[in-house]
Amino acid sequence: MRSFMIAPMRRQKVAIAFGRVLREARKQKGLSQEELAGDAEFDRTYPSLLERGLRTPTLTVLFQLAKVLGVSNSPKCWE
Repeated sequence: MRSFMIAPMRRQKVAIAFGRVLREARKQKGLSQEELAGDAEFDRTYPSLLERGLRTPTLTVLFQLAKVLGVSNSPKCWE
């Protein structure tokens, strides 16, 4: 059986890259990390952990972030 696990080093690189994108989207929206956390109903420290690549978001978190940041979270075929 083939494993779909991402190697730890690759996972860290993905988390860091996601954090950079999140930070840019948050700044473009004019939100502080604390405001983003409040709007998404996260602990106030969670956006910082995501932006620094110290946490990897779940699918639920991605949907919450997309909603707050006004980013589409689904391909056209799902609409």
